[in-house]
Amino acid sequence: NMVKLLVQCGVHKYLDFRLVEGSFVYSAGRPHKVPVTAKEALTSGMMGMFEKNRCRQFFSFVNFYDPKDESTFAGLDLQKMTMSELFKYYGLQKDTIEFIGHSLALYRNDSYLDLPAIQPVMKIKLYAESLAKHGKSPYLYTLYGLGELPQAFARLSAVHGGTFMLRTPFSEVLFDDSGKAIGIRAGDEVATSKFIVGDPTYFPEKTRLAAKVARCYCILNAPPPNSRESSSCQIIVPSAQVVPARNSDIYILVLSDSHKVAPPGKFVALVSTTVETDDPKAELQFGVDLLGPVLDSFYSVDDLYEPIGNGKDDNIYISQSYDATTHFESTVDDVLDIYKRIFDKDLKFEEPSQAQSEE
Repeated sequence: NMVKLLVQCGVHKYLDFRLVEGSFVYSAGRPHKVPVTAKEALTSGMMGMFEKNRCRQFFSFVNFYDPKDESTFAGLDLQKMTMSELFKYYGLQKDTIEFIGHSLALYRNDSYLDLPAIQPVMKIKLYAESLAKHGKSPYLYTLYGLGELPQAFARLSAVHGGTFMLRTPFSEVLFDDSGKAIGIRAGDEVATSKFIVGDPTYFPEKTRLAAKVARCYCILNAPPPNSRESSSCQIIVPSAQVVPARNSDIYILVLSDSHKVAPPGKFVALVSTTVETDDPKAELQFGVDLLGPVLDSFYSVDDLYEPIGNGKDDNIYISQSYDATTHFESTVDDVLDIYKRIFDKDLKFEEPSQAQSEE
């Protein structure tokens, strides 16, 4: 959805992306390539012989499933049965369910098991379709780092007459007599608008603390062990695989000079998770240990805020803070939620033109 969003608004013209080479999930003591097809299920080292066959059958069903074609339903009503019931139907074991839910459907906890099966199945299909489209993994990352995203939006904004004001002090929000926000004042300058969109740091009184996120930034001389010498990769460690077991997954993103974020021969890794104890550094250690030798590391703990209201009362629409995930799915979901709150409708993704598809 992030790629679709960037293409639809036209900002992709100012960005260059490169594939993240590997997608791995931690299981049975080490990272494994995430299997997503029937063939990959049979060759994966994550499962025993009988489980491989059960997983193959599950992937075959998911990959051929079409919500508009009843002939692909195999007698199953995914609108009525839960994902837990679908897993039980195929007889999948706990560890298999874990990697499917957390590294394919990209859920952050197991509450998805109670959802109608259609929702997780479509997320698994999206992963598979992205993998088929891009190659070694379903993930793309911007060349020269995430700073390119706001820079690209600044360029697009300028094309449409917009202005980015950097290092500008934010003084106050301006309201009309009915209590609706109509603009902001920055020093002696005033900008008016129909509504205001901002992150929680601008509106602390309108947000609440939802969690804390611990992050460790590491510099490496080599790719992580068991990553198939990938120049870039993402590793997801499901919470139950961590010792001792946790409630939150650990996410690892490794990049290198292939994405122009490090000099040749060096790698930059980010390890992140949601804080659950009074020792965030120790919570990250399981993930840091998967990186191999670390030249240097830097830790941070950031508050994760979420808006208290939906923004309708005062025309101030607030985003959530970045969570621990490294794949941006939750961030895109937040953007789409803000759009719906503002315009009272879902953003409809248009089919890209031939030129956009080639780009």
